[in-house]
Amino acid sequence: MLVGVICLAGRVARLGFLADLLSRPVLVGYLAGIALTMIVDQLERVTGVPVDGDTVPAQLTSFVSGVGRVHPPTVVMAATVLLFLLFARRVLPWLPAPLVAVALAAAVSVTVLPAGLGLHLVGTVPLGLPRPELPLVSGTDLTALLLPAVGVTVVAFSDTALTSRAFASRHRHPLDADQELLALGAANLAAGVLQGFPISSSGSRTVIADATGARSQLSSVLTLVTVVVVLLVGGPVLAAFTTAALGALVVYPAMGLVDIGEFRRFARFRRSELALATAAVVAVLALGVLYGVLVAVGLSVLDLLRRVSRPHDGVLGFVPGVAGMHDVDNHPDAATVPGLVVYRYDAPLCFANAEHFRRRALHALDDAEPAPRRLLLNMEAVLEIDITAVDALLGLCDELDHRGVQLAMAHVKHDLRQDLRRSGGVAQRIGEQHIQPTLPTAVEAFRRSEGEVTMTKPVTSTSPRTRRTAPDGPEGVPVVTCLIDPPAVRPPDSAP
Repeated sequence: MLVGVICLAGRVARLGFLADLLSRPVLVGYLAGIALTMIVDQLERVTGVPVDGDTVPAQLTSFVSGVGRVHPPTVVMAATVLLFLLFARRVLPWLPAPLVAVALAAAVSVTVLPAGLGLHLVGTVPLGLPRPELPLVSGTDLTALLLPAVGVTVVAFSDTALTSRAFASRHRHPLDADQELLALGAANLAAGVLQGFPISSSGSRTVIADATGARSQLSSVLTLVTVVVVLLVGGPVLAAFTTAALGALVVYPAMGLVDIGEFRRFARFRRSELALATAAVVAVLALGVLYGVLVAVGLSVLDLLRRVSRPHDGVLGFVPGVAGMHDVDNHPDAATVPGLVVYRYDAPLCFANAEHFRRRALHALDDAEPAPRRLLLNMEAVLEIDITAVDALLGLCDELDHRGVQLAMAHVKHDLRQDLRRSGGVAQRIGEQHIQPTLPTAVEAFRRSEGEVTMTKPVTSTSPRTRRTAPDGPEGVPVVTCLIDPPAVRPPDSAP
């Protein structure tokens, strides 16, 4: 019940956004790990070999050591059911194959197969429904249970988020993670009242539901009704069902979860994506589903931090025939403005990359020829900064002062400008006149400060304006022009 309360509190706080930290490679790897875990977990049922262990490596070791005890009738029964399911999926997709397989396997085990074959049956199923009852606990009990409940909640929500995100992605359905928190909280409260265990989503049951064509919440309602009926009157039917057929029913949907095509796509796209997916598979297989979930979440967060802490950056220049400024590394014919280094850092500035940003900006100055007189930061990718990034900017200002280089900014959004003003000195150190809204105006401001501005004929307009044009840059660099009010018209305190 504590898990349920924590989940509901998370729903109120809208913590479902944490599910967005799970990347596509982690989801694909997690599902593949779940599938292999499900298959290994059914080895005893489909072969008759006794298997011990709580993890996949332990179960495989146990199976290999006892492989000589394979029970042929069990293998035949499991293989027959599995082949029937695969055949029905390809040839008779409209047939509820798992349900038919259950009925046929139960009928065969009762009427056809002799008892001497030694096939294991599900056996007696306890009948009846649990009675609702509130737990009697003291304040001391609640204190002792709170921390474990938080741990269970983290694992339960991570498992649910991974499973729901994976299947929502497979069917291109939207996912409301906050709604998942609400459902998880309500389910745990109900389980607590009915004297059950803390619960989360079930990867295996989700796979089976998906394989049988479930596409809406109605499937869960029908499942509930079926479980209640079985608990009341269906025990004898389940008792006659062979565990070999049951194992085949679990292996069948698990086989469809290993998406080899996605792993190939990751390999073609980027090796780091393939490594992330493979690591998620290994984590689930080696550590089990619960710890594998935590590792999968951790891998997603680490991958996010890696991308944020080491983003793409570059020095910008003018490319002949192409509007705007572009990365000189991608355009060998790009020309820079002498004395000006235009530097772009393609990520928000935060504690994870603040020092890296400072080092890379200074490195851009080191490679510039001739010696730069101004460093212009293109801030179009920076929507906000934190206090660690503020300190990095102040440190950059100190270093630039030592080198005799002026710092300027362009593409500064309104929110970022407000942060700079509240930062305790960054805007003042840079100077409001050096914080420009666009890159062309910032470049033009530098050229004017260098005395490279020429006057041309007045422009015919309804208002008295004058066109100022910077001279052509080297190697056909496009002319940068802007319209400004003449001194007699422009307010005294306005920026040029």
